[in-house]
Amino acid sequence: MIKHAGFGLSLMVVGWLWHPGPAAGQDDVADVASRDLRTKQNEQQRYFLIGPQAGAAAPEKGWGLVIVLPGGDGSAEFHSFVKRIYKNAVPEGYLAAQPVAVKWTDRQTIIWPTAKSRVEKMQFTTEQFIAAVIDDVAQRHQLNPDRIFTLSWSSSGPAAYAAALSNKKITGSFIAMSVFKPNLLPPLAGAKERAFFLYHSPDDRVCPYAMAEQAQRDLTKAGAKVTLKTYAGGHGWRGGLYDHLREGLNWLEEHHGPPDR
Repeated sequence: MIKHAGFGLSLMVVGWLWHPGPAAGQDDVADVASRDLRTKQNEQQRYFLIGPQAGAAAPEKGWGLVIVLPGGDGSAEFHSFVKRIYKNAVPEGYLAAQPVAVKWTDRQTIIWPTAKSRVEKMQFTTEQFIAAVIDDVAQRHQLNPDRIFTLSWSSSGPAAYAAALSNKKITGSFIAMSVFKPNLLPPLAGAKERAFFLYHSPDDRVCPYAMAEQAQRDLTKAGAKVTLKTYAGGHGWRGGLYDHLREGLNWLEEHHGPPDR
């Protein structure tokens, strides 16, 4: 059993719940370019940069960027799944960056610690990690400041909310099957003009659906553009997941907030 990202919930992490598709073998994504990198700010800020493909021309306004924060334990083991997301769901003209969660101590229960949900011996928050990844990718490739999104689920959702509320470079957030606890977040005023695509099952018994409804209400009241997409079957990725991911990312493309000012 692990505690789930400081939610006060415990659950068995079932493999298929977090790793849709085959856990072994990467033949289907062998053609997806990827690099294992560290930011210049801290050697412990490891991330995978996915794309661009060899010979791909940069979009005129620069590459979009989807920062994928895996749920579960947030480990590098999600890399093949994230590459499948990139291949099957991310729109053309985007790169993807997958930060790898740091395990600061053996007793750590919060997978993606934040400024308001800290863990022992942490050297940086997830908000700082995300900001460092954006800056690092921007030094390697021209980025389109209109299209810097996060994609998160379950244990990583609280950190994605925190980053979206505190970092104006993030113009859209796809947050799936997660909790929403405003008392552990920056002021909701930071949501103004940001875009949030929320994806949640009314049957979820791990992260209550009522929290997604509250997020939709509170973020909309704060001036954000918010939609809540539902699916059947409870907590976890279900059938047609790449179609649903593509739908959410396309929605963010249409409704994203303004770039950093």
